[in-house]
Amino acid sequence: MEPAHIVILPVFIPMISGVIGLLFYRLPNIQSWIALAGMAVSLCAALLLFTQVRSSGLPLVFQAGGWDAPFGISFVADLLSVFFVVMSQVVLLAGVIYATGARDACVGYPAFYPLFMFLATGLTGALLTGDIFNLFVFIELLAISSTVLTAVSDDRFGTEAAYKYFYMSQLAAFFMLIAVGALYVTCGTLNMAHLAVIIPGLPAKTMVSLAAAFLTATFMIKSATFPFHFWQPDFHTAAPTPVSAMLSSVVVKLGVYGFIRMAMLIFVPHASLIQTLLMVLGIAGIAYGGIAAIATYNVKRMLAYSTLAQVGFILVGIGWGTTLSLTAALIFAFNHSIVKSAMLMLAGHLASRAPVKSADFKVVTGVGRALPFTGVLFFIGALGLAGIPPTNGFISKMMVFNAGIEAGHVYGLALIGISATFTLVYSMRAFMRIFWQAPEAGTAVKPEGDRRMAPFLLIIMVLVLGIMAGPLVDLAGEAAGRAADAQSYILAVMGEIK
Repeated sequence: MEPAHIVILPVFIPMISGVIGLLFYRLPNIQSWIALAGMAVSLCAALLLFTQVRSSGLPLVFQAGGWDAPFGISFVADLLSVFFVVMSQVVLLAGVIYATGARDACVGYPAFYPLFMFLATGLTGALLTGDIFNLFVFIELLAISSTVLTAVSDDRFGTEAAYKYFYMSQLAAFFMLIAVGALYVTCGTLNMAHLAVIIPGLPAKTMVSLAAAFLTATFMIKSATFPFHFWQPDFHTAAPTPVSAMLSSVVVKLGVYGFIRMAMLIFVPHASLIQTLLMVLGIAGIAYGGIAAIATYNVKRMLAYSTLAQVGFILVGIGWGTTLSLTAALIFAFNHSIVKSAMLMLAGHLASRAPVKSADFKVVTGVGRALPFTGVLFFIGALGLAGIPPTNGFISKMMVFNAGIEAGHVYGLALIGISATFTLVYSMRAFMRIFWQAPEAGTAVKPEGDRRMAPFLLIIMVLVLGIMAGPLVDLAGEAAGRAADAQSYILAVMGEIK
């Protein structure tokens, strides 16, 4: 196999696993093993791709159908995209592990595991494509899979949440199609590398600014950025735990990845405006998400608002526009994906052991007193969210604050610092209510529930990445440095431009 063909393996393997899973629609146990094997092999392929890209120092490019860019569809694996792919597939594998031990009825539906694999295909394809229309196609695959997986939830509000997610996804798709049309009319291409060549030479008054605005709105919806966050709490409260754990941890990072590509590659002339907007909205999201998380009534809903706040830190890092701040944003994105997926899985585990399957605080209050091991995992995860050592969350927030000091954003840092204390308040409040407070009289914990293997493995990573943070910090710094070098990306895709 040629090195370039490795680029499509993390996209191709989950897709084939999903198709094979459909053939065993009457055997959900076989489907689960197919999905587990498919995600494990896909993660191995992603790690192999990461090794190739990092060692070569150059992006790997696969030109679909043998057509050279910009006429064909390019799949591009540079260190930035592979960073996000590995992060996503680690969490996706944990999601499959959790699903195999979940007691939700929907996990046994014939379409559940195939749709989960198509979700993985859409997310990975969106991260590796070098063509904006192809990005739209993969995002639609991701949205359709996520919608159906939510609609089949055991929760009675699952269908309502699925409708909300579907309509918001269609709004994002509408915005993206407008951007695609504006770019194609103006530039005659949708290849990202080719656009990066053409756009800086265009006059100021073109439809490119319109395209940049609509793409920004698209990625704001996909990343649940304030004020486009309003669909997320309902969605994550009602979605099956394996699904909400993916969408609140790695799927929202697709929007983050899109913002980085916009500012660093496609719309470099508009970068300062995009970064300023992200910085302002990021700070607003940190404050609003923290306050809303304190006030909410449900553990999953609390964690959904927490995602709004945590994504705010990442956006601020991108918005400050320095190599160190982008490094901090990448570290935060990786670490948040691990800890947030673990916390949502623990919330699902607690709900499965409660007298009535629900993550409402009034239901799970005191349930954790009978589950000390879950309490240890939840406590470590809460420390990770709050940024307390020795967890990876401490490294994330320390890097953001260091980047802010270097960039001289004193007032922004002050606002972030005040808002960051909200995380400690709501995470410790949840821990005290679930694992410390006495339950109501007559409350009986179910003897069995969802298995804890997946969140246990993720919490181990939370500690490892906090204690031995050096390799991730170095990798993120290298990825940030290469992302700023747009010329290497362009030359890898386009070759010598005459």
